[in-house]
Amino acid sequence: MVRRDASSVDDYLDALPADRRAVVERTLALVRKHIPPGFEEGINYGMIGWTVPLSRYPDTYNGQPLSIVSLAAQKRHTALYLVAPYTDPALDGRIRKAYADAGKRLDMGKSCLRFRRFEDLETAVIAEVIAAVSPERFIELYEAGQAKAKSKRPGRR
Repeated sequence: MVRRDASSVDDYLDALPADRRAVVERTLALVRKHIPPGFEEGINYGMIGWTVPLSRYPDTYNGQPLSIVSLAAQKRHTALYLVAPYTDPALDGRIRKAYADAGKRLDMGKSCLRFRRFEDLETAVIAEVIAAVSPERFIELYEAGQAKAKSKRPGRR
């Protein structure tokens, strides 16, 4: 992963070579257009990210804001981290179906969608998935995931 020590989104963008910056800027515009109100944009874990602010939901497992979307220029690709599809199988299915229907190769891990060119993205479904989860809904998904994880720990029933 390419590590950026930027303290702001502008600093992050300024550190990128022109070709990488163009891809990140177009993706950034897509996310900004569709992210629901209530998420906060900033630099998190060395990437551009959108989170539920700690002032809104401080009770996280690691004391960090809940991250729903992150964007990073990596060594060989750009990565768009979409946490909502990781927590909601229906959203994950929408992405997979859209890419299959378009005949595009989907390079996606649990939450990381990797691409080299902005045109590699299926922007309509990405926009739909980003817009689909409000901060309130994301907190519900997070809490459900935490409850599920606790119930699977040894010694719990």
